[in-house]
Amino acid sequence: MATKPQSAVLAWLDRHFSVELPFLRFARNVVLLSLAGLAPTLALYIVLTPGLWPHLLATDAALARFLRQIATNGLPVVLVVNAFGLILFAQLRSRRLSPARVLAIDLPARIGAFIALHLVIYPASALMFGSFGGDPAQGLRVVGPTLTQSAAFANLSGVYLYATLISALPLHMAMVGGAMQTRALSTPTMPLLIALALAIFGLQAVLLTGFSALLAGYF
Repeated sequence: MATKPQSAVLAWLDRHFSVELPFLRFARNVVLLSLAGLAPTLALYIVLTPGLWPHLLATDAALARFLRQIATNGLPVVLVVNAFGLILFAQLRSRRLSPARVLAIDLPARIGAFIALHLVIYPASALMFGSFGGDPAQGLRVVGPTLTQSAAFANLSGVYLYATLISALPLHMAMVGGAMQTRALSTPTMPLLIALALAIFGLQAVLLTGFSALLAGYF
């Protein structure tokens, strides 16, 4: 029997990210889910990057800078993007927004937030921690080239991008399932929903790469 969109996963998300939840409980759940997405993605990046883990263990300063970057750059980016996606998910599931409107809002907002937060955080890191030689302008100049490599999982910005997948998938699954049901199409199976949700996330990654390349040319 085909699995309906009202799956156990979506039902669990409905309970923990409903528009009816108190703000503090919703915020706590967003933080926990963001950490659950960031931790394994970061661990995978460390494993796949030759020499990174021994370097971090052998050099206290390197480990401190690495953890500071995760705390001041990675966690805020993942939290904001996830929070926005989960709010949209709750609005969609409560039928306050249509699937088409959610798609129209979600993609530009995710890409815009991801880029904008880096444009703020990198210069701020230069001023507060001496990153990028203490030069905020240099911090701005590296945002574009850095983010163009995100989709390839080539740097920490890639870790942050894929950590947001944990909130993007249920939103896009609900969006696709809702759109198909609205048009009286057959109920999609869970594998099909996942595949289509991944395709939408892939489109986001491609668009992020393109806009980041334009940004690199601008600065």
